[in-house]
Amino acid sequence: MADDTAPEPAADAAPLRGRVLVVDDERNIRRMLRMVLEGEGADVLEAATGEEALAILQAASPPVEVMLMDVKMPGASGLDVLHTLAEQDGRPSIPIIMISGHASVEDAVKATRLGAFDFFEKPLERDRVIVSVRNALAQHATQRQLESLRARIRGEIIGESPATKALLAQVSKVGRTRARVLITGESGTGKELVARAIHEASERRDAAFVKVNCAAIPRELIESELFGHERGAFTGATSQKLGLFEVAHGGTIFLDEIGDMALGAQAKVLRVLQSGELMRVGGSGAIHVDVRVLAATHRNLQEQVAAGEFREDLYFRLNVVPVHVPPLRERLEDVGLLAAHFIDQACTENGLTRKQLGADALAALQGWSWPGNVRELRNVIERMVILSDGDLALSDVPAEIRGALEPAADEAGPPLVDFAEGNLPPGLSLRDFREAVEKAFILQRLRDLGWNVSKTAESLGIERTHLHKKMKLLGIQRGGG
Repeated sequence: MADDTAPEPAADAAPLRGRVLVVDDERNIRRMLRMVLEGEGADVLEAATGEEALAILQAASPPVEVMLMDVKMPGASGLDVLHTLAEQDGRPSIPIIMISGHASVEDAVKATRLGAFDFFEKPLERDRVIVSVRNALAQHATQRQLESLRARIRGEIIGESPATKALLAQVSKVGRTRARVLITGESGTGKELVARAIHEASERRDAAFVKVNCAAIPRELIESELFGHERGAFTGATSQKLGLFEVAHGGTIFLDEIGDMALGAQAKVLRVLQSGELMRVGGSGAIHVDVRVLAATHRNLQEQVAAGEFREDLYFRLNVVPVHVPPLRERLEDVGLLAAHFIDQACTENGLTRKQLGADALAALQGWSWPGNVRELRNVIERMVILSDGDLALSDVPAEIRGALEPAADEAGPPLVDFAEGNLPPGLSLRDFREAVEKAFILQRLRDLGWNVSKTAESLGIERTHLHKKMKLLGIQRGGG
């Protein structure tokens, strides 16, 4: 960055709209970065020390959105500041770009592990800095949108597992568009909550969200429900009725269990999607509607298409953006947060004092496969809350769930073996020896990590569900051998 003049923003690049904090003990570096970034449209703050940077981050209004920080500084170094910010939130809450003239590869690796967004060596390349800051601002904006979405739907889609975070990110992206979405997933996974979240993330959030359960409406009435009817259209039609597509005009209609819709109604839904027009039962004139359509099903629509039970053209119209809601057994890390939420709900609804979930009870819940998904977990928690005398202990967990991790007497797994030379029992097979080694290894790791199954699975490089299966197979229980 030898040029000290303020550069003109590139004609084809958007301005850097955001607040950037430059942290460096060298005044000239701060000055050059300020000139470059302000020349691109950014609002730039400066700090000469790590301590000053932390104070600015806490007090700045509007808040800092991106920080460029030197690695080596007197007092608190850039790595010290990065470590402090990572300790507060698990990782820095804003993108941080590290810069250095004499950092080692070890420093770069450490910065990356602490969550640094990028790492530059001096002398700095102007274009690379601008591109990195632009990308960092874009990432921060996306993160804020995701956090805003989470805030709007807090208490509904709950979880911090990778699968749930990926789902929320997908919801955030598709919500900002007008695309039709087909939501798939097993019964009880929360497909309606996902549909509501997509609506809340959209520009239509202040308009109507209309849910239609296609499986609950008799087939002979579904056309009247969806498209309305005129007076006298059929026996019992004593007055004009608006259909749910008209009610949802300007907003979103959610066709739940679309796989259960009759073929005749499917044809009329297809017409609305193609032309934006519908006709009431018994009517003669077309009615224009502006509706975003979201659909959901637990069925395999491709199989239904092949069987002639679902229109292929409607399937392709609905499946513009597919969103799959994973079953609870694939995100068991979320069970604790979900359980805490359902405990609060059940205590409030039943006028009970707030109860806590014991560690052993949580471990049992996390060991269940949840065939009924989140809906089943909610029902189990409500039952436990109502029947327990105090906090929820292992004894309050339903017997079938408690027993899921308890191996049968003849499946207790291999015994622990003393592996010291000369102490192996005679007649031990290679398979028994291998299982005994595996059992001892997993047991030791579980004890080292305080019986935290998630952390143990991560340290072993296997899925949590796989570790649970291993524990059951090998007869590993907390408090047991």
